[in-house]
Amino acid sequence: MHNDTICAISTAQGGAIGVIRVSGPIAIEATSRLFSPISGKSLKERRNFSLTFGKIFSDEGEIIDEVLVSIFRAPHSYTGEDSVEISCHGSSYILQRVLQLLIGQGCRLAEPGEYTQRAFLNGKMDLSQAEAVADVITSSSAATHRLAMNQMRGGFSRELSALRDKLLHLTSLMELELDFSDHEELEFADRTELSQIADEIEQVISRLANSFSVGNALKNGVPVAIIGETNAGKSTLLNALLNEEKAIVSDVHGTTRDVIEDTINLHGTTFRFIDTAGIRQTTDVVESIGIERTFQKIDQADIVLWMIDADNSALKISHSALKTELLSRLEGKNLIILFNKCDKVSPEHLAEWEATFADVNAPKLFLSAKHRQGVDELETLLVKTAALPEISQSDVIVTNVRHYEALTHALDSIHRVQNGLQMNLSGDFVSQDLRECIHHLSDIVGEMSSDSVLQNIFRHFCIGK
Repeated sequence: MHNDTICAISTAQGGAIGVIRVSGPIAIEATSRLFSPISGKSLKERRNFSLTFGKIFSDEGEIIDEVLVSIFRAPHSYTGEDSVEISCHGSSYILQRVLQLLIGQGCRLAEPGEYTQRAFLNGKMDLSQAEAVADVITSSSAATHRLAMNQMRGGFSRELSALRDKLLHLTSLMELELDFSDHEELEFADRTELSQIADEIEQVISRLANSFSVGNALKNGVPVAIIGETNAGKSTLLNALLNEEKAIVSDVHGTTRDVIEDTINLHGTTFRFIDTAGIRQTTDVVESIGIERTFQKIDQADIVLWMIDADNSALKISHSALKTELLSRLEGKNLIILFNKCDKVSPEHLAEWEATFADVNAPKLFLSAKHRQGVDELETLLVKTAALPEISQSDVIVTNVRHYEALTHALDSIHRVQNGLQMNLSGDFVSQDLRECIHHLSDIVGEMSSDSVLQNIFRHFCIGK
């Protein structure tokens, strides 16, 4: 438990109601000194989880606001400490004055994420659950909300706990083998049984680690790179997809010289669109840097939209060479070829374009980004191509980079255990790898985390949470 008492505004500015949170040893006492309940019964006499109406007074006796005060006594609170929530009117002046009065009573302003950090330190939740609090707040789709809620409610923690139980069982068998290694007649578990247990553990860790690709796409959006030659209409398409003028649109070649990114939710799936610099031969140093960044973004994308200016028939020759260069970079990517400006092109020329790319195994769409012709069809194709699974609140899918890194280290450790058992290595070597695997899994829930790791996690929270 902490020795000081913290306070902070926990609601966004501009609303009709503002809530101030107070947590710590003197939370109830400090609030009661500036709060006068209408009923006359002081806060210190109130039952847990009670709601009291009254007035907040300044030191000079001036009424600051009429408020509702909620009481949460330790350990039955979010932080595990005595806590108070003061519901005021949403005026920034009122909220700041109440904070000043609380500070005058011995409280201090909370740091970002300090309430959740105290909840973790006081055993109200483990570290993976604490991190899920931030994900719940920032969830932008039904899928990300379900994943965050499952993690916050301990779904991921229970999976890790079951894993560590198996690891501890395996470790205990190995330790017994070491303790009685001089008694050949005693056998606690043969290597075949130990290998089976290690294989079961490896399968679960692999499943969790492999789920990160889906989890990352759900949380941060499926990365989609829009590429093509200059003036093909890439920026126009981005603006059409986003329904806003995000990118500069011009007939001048090379207008987009840097990468422009934004996200949009299409039919429940979040996509992160990346408008890139046009690909062409150029002597402009700045534009060349943009083109190099285009190729870097292609490497990061799951889906690539190749925009082609169908109104420029001269490009058919240059695209034969460009096709060879690009396709080698697009291996393993979901490619969609878009013939833009089709409203200006005859059906015969469109057929010629289609024949030019007949050897490329990828979906092809004819559209006019400027007039949104074919954009709806493209959105449907994007959702189908992403093919993200339906998510329920019981699904355990990894969305956090820190968790993924810990799981990959744990996977390396269990692979060494499997190899050691197959090679009949000494039990002390195998036990060391088992302990490392347990360490990495324990790091996810905060059992092994250093202060610097905790500070890095909680500083990204908003103040008041």
